Amino acid sequence: MTNDLPPALQFPDGFAWGTATASYQIEGAVAEDGRAPSVWDTFAHTPGKVQAGDTGDVACDHYHRYPEDIALLAELGVTHYRFSLAWPRVQPTGRGRLNPGGVDFYSRVVDGLLERGITPWVTLFHWDLPQALEDAGGWPSRDTALRFAEYAAAIHERLGDRVRDWTTHNEPWCAAFLGYADGHHAPGRTDAGDAVRAAHHLLLGHGLAVGALREQGARHLGITLNLYPVDAASASEADADAARRIDGLMNRLFLDPVLRGSYPDDVLKDLTSVTDAGHAGHVRDGDLAAIGAPLDFLGVNYYSRHVVRAGTARPGRPSHWPGAEDVEFVRRPGVPVTEMGWAIDPEGLYEMLTRVTREYGPRPVYVTENGAAFDDRVAEDGTIRDEARRAYLDSHFRAAHRALADGVDLRGYFVWSLMDNFEWAHGYSKRFGLVHVDFATQRRTMKDSGRWFAAVTRANGLPAA
Repeated sequence: MTNDLPPALQFPDGFAWGTATASYQIEGAVAEDGRAPSVWDTFAHTPGKVQAGDTGDVACDHYHRYPEDIALLAELGVTHYRFSLAWPRVQPTGRGRLNPGGVDFYSRVVDGLLERGITPWVTLFHWDLPQALEDAGGWPSRDTALRFAEYAAAIHERLGDRVRDWTTHNEPWCAAFLGYADGHHAPGRTDAGDAVRAAHHLLLGHGLAVGALREQGARHLGITLNLYPVDAASASEADADAARRIDGLMNRLFLDPVLRGSYPDDVLKDLTSVTDAGHAGHVRDGDLAAIGAPLDFLGVNYYSRHVVRAGTARPGRPSHWPGAEDVEFVRRPGVPVTEMGWAIDPEGLYEMLTRVTREYGPRPVYVTENGAAFDDRVAEDGTIRDEARRAYLDSHFRAAHRALADGVDLRGYFVWSLMDNFEWAHGYSKRFGLVHVDFATQRRTMKDSGRWFAAVTRANGLPAA
């Protein structure tokens, strides 16, 4: 006897279920068909920057194996696939004519997805800036924002006939602050002022790209921000202010200009010491109007919660969160963590989704990344029984469903990631995938969590807890 009843927690008809990846993390083929180096190629080949000296030279070899990976997406039952374009593959120097080899590759990927009934969702920038643009100043330079808008318009002209869904940037906070202030990500700079200028120019590039794509008729445009609830470790005034500052730098510095067309006053004050003439030295007339142009959706990447307290500033410490050099991050005792050391906190996802709706007004929202790294082991029979990942995703899906029930206009959910890949400065030491990759052989194996996820996508819902 079969049970034909619908799942206890049903998601809306047309809900987008997908997985997400990033170009440098999976593609490999870094010197093929006209691709030029990105800042991540340079960074990864710099001794001491990436764990074990790993690089993305081969990664998951997706450039050559994309048909197999699209077949895995179909096996997962996803309706959408979110992937990024490698800017130096499409436009090697970050300016001028497009590279036919790079455009053809992404055209083949898009066609392969559509043949399987999977909607392609393109992210224009997921951190792999052409090295030539970094050499010319990188994101702290205003010109990079202009080049980004030109690149966006040029590739949309080639793919826009088949791609409806476009994200400008993925996590501009990471590109700005991890890349230009504390040096943990490419390009590895350590200048807090550069980071703040980079943040503004990333947002400006987003706004200019949105304008350019609108002129070409694009109708489903957004940006993806990494958002975190930020809690004070105690009720003290000093800890409360520490939480305010971190929330300002990580959340409101990006949410406010994108959704309100202005920077938060308290954050501008916090940043005065590291910027030219306060914050106004690089913010020009018209910038905020461009950045705050109406969007069709907001992408939310969520992984964990921050708990902070006021500490003691340490001389010589790279100021990767300028204006908050004395803030310390603390771990709550008894809270389970992933292999990344991130607290498992599905309630935080509910809080951020409802906060965006409450504070910035109702709007279509997508969870564009959520997932977890665990110490996955291949059993003797070849299976990967990653129960911890299944439990993690189940709890976060339920939190998202509760947000939906409480009025959030949630339209879709993308799991990070389709498969194990190059995890930035951690190299190949952290595994986030629904699919296991043996990096020596490039063999792909569906994990138990992937099979479970396929049941969720096909049912468009979850059973009773």
